[in-house]
Amino acid sequence: MPSEEIKSLSLPVGWKCYRSPEGQKYYVNISTKETTWERPSRSTTSPKTSGIHAHTHCELTFLCFISLQINCVTFPVPASALEQQLLKPSEWSYCDYFWADKKDPQGATVSGFEVLLQKQLKGKQMQKEMAEFIRERIKIEEEYAKNLSKLSMFPMAAQEEGTLGEAWAQLKKSLADEAEVHLKFSSKLQSEVEKPLLTFRGDNFKKDMKKYDHHIADLRKQQVSRYAAVEKARKALADRQKDLEVKTQQLEIKLSNKTEEDIKKARRKSTQAGDDLMRCVDLYNQAQSKWFEEMVTTSLELERLEVERVETIQQLLRQYTTLRHETDMFNQSTLEPVDQLLQSVDPAKDRELWVKEHKTGDLRPVDMDI
Repeated sequence: MPSEEIKSLSLPVGWKCYRSPEGQKYYVNISTKETTWERPSRSTTSPKTSGIHAHTHCELTFLCFISLQINCVTFPVPASALEQQLLKPSEWSYCDYFWADKKDPQGATVSGFEVLLQKQLKGKQMQKEMAEFIRERIKIEEEYAKNLSKLSMFPMAAQEEGTLGEAWAQLKKSLADEAEVHLKFSSKLQSEVEKPLLTFRGDNFKKDMKKYDHHIADLRKQQVSRYAAVEKARKALADRQKDLEVKTQQLEIKLSNKTEEDIKKARRKSTQAGDDLMRCVDLYNQAQSKWFEEMVTTSLELERLEVERVETIQQLLRQYTTLRHETDMFNQSTLEPVDQLLQSVDPAKDRELWVKEHKTGDLRPVDMDI
């Protein structure tokens, strides 16, 4: 974003006039790149820089134009942002996509790091709800097993005889066997699925998240404080620049009795203000650099924790399906004796057995003779 060049025919050869973002004029020697807040006279060839020591026009432009501040965080302008590479390209990593703040549904400002923390806490809540779901499944299994066992003891059709009676008795017994299978299933669900879900990341997890939150928040507060100092120093510099420019103009057009000493004093104050601004910018950049480093480190740790959570729950749910398949297999085995006896049911055999036990005589009636 080029600065605004001010047309002027009264400047010495090689000098141009520009305006700072605050609207103050400054002068640049296009050959030496020296910068001064003081308007050079025609006899000036290479004045000493004032206002910002040892900073060329290019550096001043950099400070003023190639970055923008949002909520006290400095970001590159759109043109420069296109050149910025992701830290972990093609990975959709946390460390690349949560630098800016956002608004929540209520309109409150939420930092990118808070979004990451909310994801962790939501994951913990989902884990808890999954454990509660498995607990309900266990209750159903226990109740089902209890009812199966109770039903297997009912005396219904207990007087059925023969091969069919044997098959019926085995079917009732299979209910008791199936009840035992479901009890074992519920017990394994409790020990191998529900309990691990409850104990994975215990009470210390939320405390750890709070530590991360406070650490990053403290760094952000320090950055905000340093940014406020930069703004204060920027305003002070603008005031000093304006004061120097006014006194210089008044001296040139003889509207004031200000002496050369007054001009030098104003110039020194402007220079000091520039130095103060650069010092504040340096402290701000140090604070932001520290925040940046901790953001990268901590966001990658949160990313690792999320991968660990997903993989752990995936493993536990796979264990659930394994136990469920085993239950189906064991249930099938309880029906195998029933199937075998049903294959052996023989109405003729049953009739034979029943007749032998309950016959009343095998002599048939005949006609009466006279």
